[in-house]
Amino acid sequence: MLLDHNGQERWSARDLQVLMGYDQWRQFDDAVQRAKAAINASGMDALDHIAGARKVMAGGRWGKQEVTDYRLTRFGAYHVTLAGDGRKPEVAAAKTYFAVKTREAEIAAQPDVSSPEGIVVLAERYLAAARELVVTKKELAVAKPKAGKWDAFCDSEGLIDMGAAAKAFTKVTGGLGRTKFMDRLREDDIHFLQVQNPRIPYEIHIQKGRAEVKFVPAGYKMVEQTFFTPKGMDWLASKFGVDGSALPAA
Repeated sequence: MLLDHNGQERWSARDLQVLMGYDQWRQFDDAVQRAKAAINASGMDALDHIAGARKVMAGGRWGKQEVTDYRLTRFGAYHVTLAGDGRKPEVAAAKTYFAVKTREAEIAAQPDVSSPEGIVVLAERYLAAARELVVTKKELAVAKPKAGKWDAFCDSEGLIDMGAAAKAFTKVTGGLGRTKFMDRLREDDIHFLQVQNPRIPYEIHIQKGRAEVKFVPAGYKMVEQTFFTPKGMDWLASKFGVDGSALPAA
């Protein structure tokens, strides 16, 4: 962690990668992109909290090399930890660290309750927090019956590729294979995969957490491949107009 010219905390994503237990930058960069999407979806500009940067590291032909990096605010770093692989103990520890730091900052910024204005500000904060808690509880109540439904089709990262998704919906589609299943996802009533870029979902689905796009090896090159999240599978089930209890296929 460094301090910028204003004395504000700034984190190197490369440093955070090590702390969060990621061996490969590509996998960690996926978490950074998810964090950026989450910040943008909240109505804020991700570039204010996750800015592109360069970092000189050991390695390369001359003993040093310049690599891609991100300069993160504390808020940006916290969102990166939230987007990380929750199965890693290092990620859990990082989430705890940034949650504690955020709480410490909130306490330090408490309004002066000796004035009527300060009391109003504090009351508004409590009201906003209470409303957020109510919304969160409702969302958890809705999600609870669906938890684990798609586990049998998930890979080690909790994602579902197109072949597995096609298999999960066999009872609905009548047994479409991967290619024809993807064709179905481009039809107007589904509108999931782009027509102009038939392997990639529309951006709204990524922002809503329904899909992720990763580069995967295909022969001697890397190609983009779309994966459903469990949330995306629930969305697709609703688009197919089926009762969730009838899915997934055995």
